[in-house]
Amino acid sequence: MTMNLPPPPRHEGVLTPGQQRAIVAATVATHVAAGWGLLQIDAVRQVVAEAVPIFVSFDQPPPAPTPPPPVPQPRTPPPKIPLIAAAPQPTAAPPVFVAEPAPPLSPEPVVMAPVPPAPPAPPAPPPPIKSVPPSAVRYISVPKLNFPLASRRAREQGTVVLRITVDVNGRLKSARVHKSSGFERLDQQALQDIRSAHFAPQTEDGKPVEWETLAPLGYDL
Repeated sequence: MTMNLPPPPRHEGVLTPGQQRAIVAATVATHVAAGWGLLQIDAVRQVVAEAVPIFVSFDQPPPAPTPPPPVPQPRTPPPKIPLIAAAPQPTAAPPVFVAEPAPPLSPEPVVMAPVPPAPPAPPAPPPPIKSVPPSAVRYISVPKLNFPLASRRAREQGTVVLRITVDVNGRLKSARVHKSSGFERLDQQALQDIRSAHFAPQTEDGKPVEWETLAPLGYDL
């Protein structure tokens, strides 16, 4: 038969185990925070580092000593290989080339520029026209004079002296006014009227020649 015993009496001022653990944890945390804060100061950090004891572990063997560097050995030069000189080869004589004599050059033909033909001789100047005085002129048919009606009405009159040239057949070759009558209409009429004349040929040394003379034509009212 189980009997329910009353809980032991609770004494005032005695902490329970949970309260004790809480107090211990708070104290530890406070010390840790204070230590961490002190470590933030460079001077405190240096003092703490110097005060940390040096722990020597006897479990691990001491490190092996570092072997000294090898002493360099003197380098032995490689044996010299004797050089074997080759026997000199005879130098071949340079080939001799004999140039064949050039064939004689044939003289180039000299090309002469063609001589331009001589210019033709100028034609012989015509013989001078024979001058015949008016009194020696012989008419086969005298010129027919036509008095201009306008000149009659204007009372224009006068003598026109023409210089004429006649060919070997006695025909009129040219005519021009040598001395004017003073009226243009009479001068132009005289040049037309002289064309109706026919002259006897003039000769020189028995041969007919051209000749010239002065032919006066009068137009009087």
